[in-house]
Amino acid sequence: MSLVRYNPWKEMNTLQRQLNQLFDDGLLTNLGQELKDLTYVPSAELSETDDSILLKLELPGMKSEDLDIQVTKEAVYISGERKQETKSEENGVTRTEFRYGKFSRSIALPALVNNNNVTANYQEGILTLTLPKAEEEKNKVVKINLG
Repeated sequence: MSLVRYNPWKEMNTLQRQLNQLFDDGLLTNLGQELKDLTYVPSAELSETDDSILLKLELPGMKSEDLDIQVTKEAVYISGERKQETKSEENGVTRTEFRYGKFSRSIALPALVNNNNVTANYQEGILTLTLPKAEEEKNKVVKINLG
């Protein structure tokens, strides 16, 4: 029986070959396109008072007619589309860092709301929804017994 010396770099070389083969086989060649197609998800801020829930969504550059807002007693569902304006330049190349495309987001509410009396305000790219709490949520008091 012969003594074989352990070489940790041999395992690293094997791992490097396997990763190179993964890239060479084209499994990750579409990664750039997939990242480009990621949808825009608006930021949200949720606050709660005794009588209502206030939800703010950041939607800069969007028109109110491009938004679809649906409110149930338990959640708010918002979807929309940010449309790209096409512009041509002298050399035929247009560069942009803005995100365009469709988005959808659902936000679970911490309490039941009266979805018939929701008010909305859209100003300077901020959508503000005031969601009044349902009567049973306003009067909800829980007594805790120690013992």
